[in-house]
Amino acid sequence: MKTTLDELLAFVSVVDSGSISAAAEHLTQTASGVSRALSRLEQKLEVTLLRRTTRRLQLTEEGQAFLAQARKILDAVESAEEQMKVRRQKPAGRLRVNAAAPFMLHVVVPLIAGFRAQYPQIQLELHSSDQIIDLLEQRTDVAIRIGALRDSTLHARPLGSNRLRILASPAYLEARGAPHSVEALRDHSLLGFTQPDSLNQWPLRHPLGDTLAISPDLSASSGETLRQLALADAGIVCLADFMTRADRARGELVQILAQHTVEVRQPIHAVYYRNTALASRITCFLDYLTGQLDGQAD
Repeated sequence: MKTTLDELLAFVSVVDSGSISAAAEHLTQTASGVSRALSRLEQKLEVTLLRRTTRRLQLTEEGQAFLAQARKILDAVESAEEQMKVRRQKPAGRLRVNAAAPFMLHVVVPLIAGFRAQYPQIQLELHSSDQIIDLLEQRTDVAIRIGALRDSTLHARPLGSNRLRILASPAYLEARGAPHSVEALRDHSLLGFTQPDSLNQWPLRHPLGDTLAISPDLSASSGETLRQLALADAGIVCLADFMTRADRARGELVQILAQHTVEVRQPIHAVYYRNTALASRITCFLDYLTGQLDGQAD
């Protein structure tokens, strides 16, 4: 059976205090509890560490040798705990973050300079993937996911939400005319996703419901590619606000069919394994990201 830290602490405290009763008071334990811990330790080591008399305790030769090692072990544990305390106060270490390329480019990247200035000891690794990844296989600490979550093995922390809008460039609308009804979209070039089909369900109110399943004339696997196509006057697109906020502010993309658009907000979550204790570097990153997203809410 292995020696425990409680037994080591009892032994060292008795030596330093000079008696079992004094050690018990120092450790806020009972004298009988400290005595039993000492006895267990001696039984495990199969040696006598202390000679007990009615007046005092005296270290044996084996006890003297073991005391030095016990002190080193307890000092090492205390040092390790202190280091963890410092890390909690000043988060440090490697942090691997995964997000879809558009979210990484438009949300995470612009925040990195400010985050690193605040937490210079965190070593960031940023990975982009437009597919849902296996966190363990990809050695990812936290992943940012947009939309409904389906993986019950993951713990999710809500970070915010983003609104969907139907958009086109002014040049496209000038050339093809702005659609004034949902039905008029059939005469336009629609930009959509190759997969999944759920991304091609546009939040548009029409006689048959509040979503319109489109058949894209031009498809892409990445929302960033679709954004670039819309900016290049290739057609009409449905994208989240976080991708197009700057484009709309500059007038390079404009919202259309606003009166027919159902307000849909895609949830944004940070996900990590349920059995993962959140390190301080993860917590501070998510806190920082949440604060920035709150400030960007439309």
